[in-house]
Amino acid sequence: MSITQGDEPEADGSDHQAPPAPRNRPVRRAALALLVLLLGLTVASLLIGTGSSSPARAWEFLVGVPDARADPQLRLAILDVRLPRTLAAVLVGLCLGTSGCLLQAATRNPLAETGLLGVNSGAAFAVVLALTFFGADSPTALLLWALLGGMAASAVVLLLAGSGRAAGSPLRLVLAGSALGATFHGLTAYVLLGTQSTFDTYRYWTIGSLAGVETGTLLRLLPLVALGLLTAFGCARPLSALGLGDDAARSLGHHPAAIRLVVAGAVALLAGCAVAVAGPIAFLGLLAPYAARALAGARTTAQLALSGLIAADVVIVADVLARIAIRPWETPVSVLLAFVGGPLLVWIARSSRLSTAGASA
Repeated sequence: MSITQGDEPEADGSDHQAPPAPRNRPVRRAALALLVLLLGLTVASLLIGTGSSSPARAWEFLVGVPDARADPQLRLAILDVRLPRTLAAVLVGLCLGTSGCLLQAATRNPLAETGLLGVNSGAAFAVVLALTFFGADSPTALLLWALLGGMAASAVVLLLAGSGRAAGSPLRLVLAGSALGATFHGLTAYVLLGTQSTFDTYRYWTIGSLAGVETGTLLRLLPLVALGLLTAFGCARPLSALGLGDDAARSLGHHPAAIRLVVAGAVALLAGCAVAVAGPIAFLGLLAPYAARALAGARTTAQLALSGLIAADVVIVADVLARIAIRPWETPVSVLLAFVGGPLLVWIARSSRLSTAGASA
């Protein structure tokens, strides 16, 4: 078929096997550059904070200088404050970047983002219920409620989108997510109107920040994140077929509705973990896949990998800037991302490439 001739080289003849290497080399270079940048930003995140300790002093602690290692205040700042939030930034970036790329590929909509599945609104409503009626006040308890709320909301969206004659269609998925999100927003506002104390705590959570994250909490989420990432990369090949159109995907032996439902489950899992850790963070799940497509072209696996790395780098940069922008106080990460994401979104929407920027693969 002409479809397979354009996508895969023939097995016989070395002349046909040579082109893929040069074509993949820029993507590998980009991935390596992003990994190196991620390592450098991780070190910078451990060196820079809101406290009085200097980056030079923090570097001495990292390289094992005895005097620095014996400083309890420095140990507390690096191991108990900066290290957990650095790991959280990487985790949140990987989750939001990968889930956004998945959703855009499944819906073939370059402006789709993870909030469309109701993850953010479901998590917010669950946090409000936990604060108001169940007395949850610890970060771990709020994280658990946010994760359960996001997953539950996404499950309802999947049930709505997976029923009826148009089951699994991109339009049905987006409409179900938007409708449920609006419902949860209304219920959240109703509960908040009568509880001032709940509103104060909820306002801090919903603004989007990595402050106060604990290493133990992240470790408990790692199995869920790993499951979501494995599912995401396992869907890369079916999504490549889906990018050719539903009819072409069926002719290649795939089931478009089933693919979209599995993808939506992975998106819900990844986005739910990210929202539970850092609260709702806008724009990142939309912008990182757009940048990844510019680097990787139509290759879905490369898009997923680059999107996750780009988002992780961006979150770490935003978190470092959040610590020093108005020192000694902190700026919420979501606010910094909104300052950058808003103008970029306008530019993308006005771009002439938008019609061809969909996640076809």
